[in-house]
Amino acid sequence: MATNDPAGSNDKSVGAFTLTEEEAARIEELEAQYDPEMNFRTVAPWLRTAITWALVLLGLYHFYTAGFGIPREQWHKGIHLAAVLALIFMSFSVLRRNDRAALNVSPFRPGGVPWYDWALALAALVAALYVPMTFTGMSWPLQLEEMNFRIGSPTTSDLVFGTVLVIVALEAVRRAMGWVLPIVVICFIAYAIFGYLSPIQVLIIPPASWGNLVNHLYLTTEGLYGVPVKVISSIVFHFVLFGVVAQKMGLGQFFIELAQVVAGRLSGGPAKVSVLSSSLFGTISGSSIANTVTTGSLTIPAMKRIGYPPHFAGAVEAASSTGGQITPPIMGAAAFLMVEFLEIQYTTIILAAATPALMHYIAVLAMVHFEAKRLGIKGLSREEVPRILDVLKRGGHTAVPLVILVYVLFAGYTPYLAAFWGITSAIAIGWPRMAAGAAVLVAPFIFFDVVQLKLDPVTLSLFAAALAIGALRWSKQLRWNSLKDAFAMGSKYALAVGAAGAAVGIVVGVITLTGVTFRLGFMVTQGALETVDSIQAMFSFLPFNLIGDGSTGPSLFAVDEATLFISLLFIAISCVLMGAGLPTTALYIMLQAIATPALANLGVEPLAAHLFVLYYGVLADLTPPVCVSAYAAGGIAGANPFKTGTTAFRLGNAKVMVPFVFVYAPTMLIVIGDFDILEYLSVVGTCIAGIMLLGAALTGFMIAPMGMIWRLILAASAIMMVAPSWSSNWWGLALLAPVAVQQFLARGKQAPIPAA
Repeated sequence: MATNDPAGSNDKSVGAFTLTEEEAARIEELEAQYDPEMNFRTVAPWLRTAITWALVLLGLYHFYTAGFGIPREQWHKGIHLAAVLALIFMSFSVLRRNDRAALNVSPFRPGGVPWYDWALALAALVAALYVPMTFTGMSWPLQLEEMNFRIGSPTTSDLVFGTVLVIVALEAVRRAMGWVLPIVVICFIAYAIFGYLSPIQVLIIPPASWGNLVNHLYLTTEGLYGVPVKVISSIVFHFVLFGVVAQKMGLGQFFIELAQVVAGRLSGGPAKVSVLSSSLFGTISGSSIANTVTTGSLTIPAMKRIGYPPHFAGAVEAASSTGGQITPPIMGAAAFLMVEFLEIQYTTIILAAATPALMHYIAVLAMVHFEAKRLGIKGLSREEVPRILDVLKRGGHTAVPLVILVYVLFAGYTPYLAAFWGITSAIAIGWPRMAAGAAVLVAPFIFFDVVQLKLDPVTLSLFAAALAIGALRWSKQLRWNSLKDAFAMGSKYALAVGAAGAAVGIVVGVITLTGVTFRLGFMVTQGALETVDSIQAMFSFLPFNLIGDGSTGPSLFAVDEATLFISLLFIAISCVLMGAGLPTTALYIMLQAIATPALANLGVEPLAAHLFVLYYGVLADLTPPVCVSAYAAGGIAGANPFKTGTTAFRLGNAKVMVPFVFVYAPTMLIVIGDFDILEYLSVVGTCIAGIMLLGAALTGFMIAPMGMIWRLILAASAIMMVAPSWSSNWWGLALLAPVAVQQFLARGKQAPIPAA
């Protein structure tokens, strides 16, 4: 989604942000280059049209089921999985370097797709639909009992089709996302079969045959048809589709213009516009790369134009865009997964995630501000910033679908119903003539819900307002092709995450079969204890106990506190490594299954544990060498990708520290325990102060330039301030005092020449 042109015109100027047609084409190439999920192969025109319409039909199927009711679960998951896997084999080549190669059509490559990919697509269709087709038994062409009687005693056909689905799911996710996730899945499969040979005592498990494993993964709801595919097919897909439709309607452009009004004239204006617009766009986007490309195509050139170095401009956009994955209300669809796994209210998740997300954007804004002051960069001129009334007049109506979606969510309805009304209201506003033509289909549903009291008057009133806005914009209807493209694009974005859901389902199935997570949790705790013992021995020469249990006198740190901290470090590093190159949804599903049991063993609150692994998993998008968002931003900026990645990681410093804060001080999450407003304000206030001071230390400028010694002292002060403890906060203030004096005396001096 590289362009943002709701009116379908060639004018892509937004205030001070201008994107030419040539640049727009280049951005689309960059998205295909850096986002493997969008790098479709070159096929013949007739097959490209067929694939496009298949994607549109897949989107329409999910849209219809969201509003009119999801069919029997086995059929819904089977249809979703069959379509996703088959389309991946049609859309992605076996070798990624050939995806955008010249068209090669022959009798063995109908439409430019080799015969073996046609065979794999057919195998995926049959294997995925076999379970729902035989769920109640079959008399022809196979003699099969009901599924309940075959679980635990699979037939030969069960094992054959189950094996086929495991293989095609792994190959599909490899094509769509690369090798990282398939390798992880293969390691889990190998452990399930050969775990009894493990050299590590705690990891030894009873032997399992391939037949037992396939039975568990294929015939039960613990594997390929488990929670990951269920949530993706009934929730995630719908919100991806809503985000694309809303953007096509113009919501993304409205966010950018609104951010210009708020921050355009401040110091370093375009950079702050980037942060604000990316945070707003992140509320509807499920992809950090799509966020980076869509907003960055406008903000990065503007940042470079006013004086920011290219690598810094790209890093600002990458850091801001990845924040969308932790920003309510959608959080890259992770919020709805948390509802499923934790069995708590959606509103609880949103309240808990709000403050940590705010900390991330404050950190990025602080560093952007200090960098602007250091470089002497001003904001945009008055002429370059649009007026608020003009912005609201042009795009205010595009926010109505988002308002409706959020209201329906908070009113307690199902997430897919909220997505349905969000998409429906977007169509009513952006494509009113089409909405009027489809009213005959929607009206019975509305009538049924009103009669059954499934919708409250407020929801109906909001939708009526959307219809009224659409009627007023009757003559400004967007082109039909833009809606068709939105449904096709939404399905495209959902292909990779759909395949990843099946692959992660295999991981979850192995975990439930072997109980490996509890064993891993024990290993983490034991490893942390051994590390604590090593640290004690290393500092035994000190005249006091660095770490102790109180039996040998006072100590600076208790053993249990040190064990928890080191365990959190181990888990955080593991989450970053495992999250390399994975989409947020699949990443969170896998990490919560593997890492959260270890945190539970340490006494961490469940909600804090789930947010902890999500934050560090998302941080992988900014962590070199696999920092896909930073590479995409660096491509737009024309900067060194690795340098852009390291700078983006520095800008995202709050993501590194804040998870530790809400683990040690759950009051930051608001909803855990007995909420104390004074404690919340003190924790949040000192955290904000700390991340802003750390931003100044990393930049080397607060109100004046500072040398390396002062920066190190300020960094130590910042870390002390972030830590949720009054004693550490006082130490932080003590360290801050000399730095404040130095800055006061040095104020007004010429800023140093920035490094190239």
